[in-house]
Amino acid sequence: MRLYATPGSGNCFKPQLVCRQLGLSYETITIDVLKGETKSAAYRSINPLGTVPFLVLEDGMTIAESNAMIWYLAAGTHLYPKTAFEEAQAIQFMLFEQTKLEPFISPARFFTTIVPDMADQKADAIADWQSKARPGLHMLNTHLTHTDFMTGGDYSVGDIAVFGYTHLIDEAGLPLSDYPAIEKWVSRVESKDDYAPIMTFAQAA
Repeated sequence: MRLYATPGSGNCFKPQLVCRQLGLSYETITIDVLKGETKSAAYRSINPLGTVPFLVLEDGMTIAESNAMIWYLAAGTHLYPKTAFEEAQAIQFMLFEQTKLEPFISPARFFTTIVPDMADQKADAIADWQSKARPGLHMLNTHLTHTDFMTGGDYSVGDIAVFGYTHLIDEAGLPLSDYPAIEKWVSRVESKDDYAPIMTFAQAA
């Protein structure tokens, strides 16, 4: 498999972590978003959507969305939900992550931590993203006061989907300590076998 990925991206981290925890081999091809490589003709010839991550399977078939990737990779493994209800819960939280969390955490983190020299000029937008992220974080924190993991069962691909950007909220100017149940969940995920921090993959790339 070939994974086109940007180092430090929460979305790219998801399939990287799944592959590590399942012992799957793949080649990482680094795409530098800051240099505009996702917009290049060369990359668009590989992925017309111009997004990362982008996974090319052994047979040449491709998957473009991070949560779709990890769902595919986890199928039939210990990371896949155990029951039909847990499958539905995992999908529910994958959609929740992409609509209530990632769209706000990701840009706030980008301008706060990745390109901090632009933080002042983006101050109003950062404050808006942070404000929009808080309701989702509060809902997630409430959910995690009643369960150890997303589906109420074991650690699964549903947790990895939500973890991708949620564990980075400090870098978005949203203190993780404000959400104690999320903070404890982050520690549980980080204690799992073959876990590695996001920047481990950045260094490997």
